[in-house]
Amino acid sequence: GRSRQNVQSERMPRYVYLLRSRSHPNQRYVGLTANLKERLAAHNAGKSPHTRKYAPWELVVAVYFADKHKAEQFELYLKQGSGHAFANRHFW
Repeated sequence: GRSRQNVQSERMPRYVYLLRSRSHPNQRYVGLTANLKERLAAHNAGKSPHTRKYAPWELVVAVYFADKHKAEQFELYLKQGSGHAFANRHFW
């Protein structure tokens, strides 16, 4: 069975977030985190190899999910074709 910690971890809220580079506005990033403030600070401190060279970043939108699995599904959706179109229409 699953440990109590794993079950609690899956129930932790998650945010799917979209960032735009302030220095390179064409650069965008979609991510997933439980701690939005800490994660944005990490991106802007250059701690993520994927986003380091385009810092600083600004938060465009964050979507809260109480369910980790649904958050993961939405993040994947936004990173694919129809999800790109959705994000372009509604978020960017």
